[in-house]
Amino acid sequence: MKKNFKNFLYELFFPKFCLNCKREGSFLCEDCAALFEISGFHKVLKTKHLDDLYFALEYKNPLIKKLIQNYKYEPFIKELSKPLSSLLFAHLQLLDIPPPIHESIIIPIPLEKKRLKWRGFNQAEELAVELSSFLSVPIVKNVLIKKHSTVAQTKLSGNKRRENLLGVFTCQNKLKIKNKKILLIDDIYTTGSTLEATAKVLKNSGAKEITGIVIAKAKPKR
Repeated sequence: MKKNFKNFLYELFFPKFCLNCKREGSFLCEDCAALFEISGFHKVLKTKHLDDLYFALEYKNPLIKKLIQNYKYEPFIKELSKPLSSLLFAHLQLLDIPPPIHESIIIPIPLEKKRLKWRGFNQAEELAVELSSFLSVPIVKNVLIKKHSTVAQTKLSGNKRRENLLGVFTCQNKLKIKNKKILLIDDIYTTGSTLEATAKVLKNSGAKEITGIVIAKAKPKR
């Protein structure tokens, strides 16, 4: 009862408005969510350490850019994890070739402590929690660790992104991932540097198979 009343007061003084049409009620209304052309097609994307990649949308869509930017950067709208993850759910439901969820575990891309404190939450972990509930696949935290801060990947391109992540990630509690299939969760795939670096660490620590799942795939800047 107290929680419902608290939610009522919060919504009374801090109402939500759709980031697209400004309609009151949610950050992404049903009508605007229906505008997305969610992919129902899957083509295997395999790299040296990543076995496959699933994504719901192309990042060139202006609305998905706006949602993700408001999620990751100020004003840091944590509640966007639900509408953003719902786009992933829709994508997975449309597919003829679903990701390998049998005997899999979910691991989110980690944040370094200083950046986690700055944002207040790990956007990949919030998406992973939603996806874990939807797929009934367990989420495993505190295995993949980001040891220190790096220059924001958005400020770099190509080889600089890969160099920026050398030696940054490590794996602990390795028995939890030994011979496991892992669904590795992030928000955007651009050059693939982050997923590739983390997949390498997980594979070297005993993981069997790594499948990336992201909301959107962007084209690298030349």
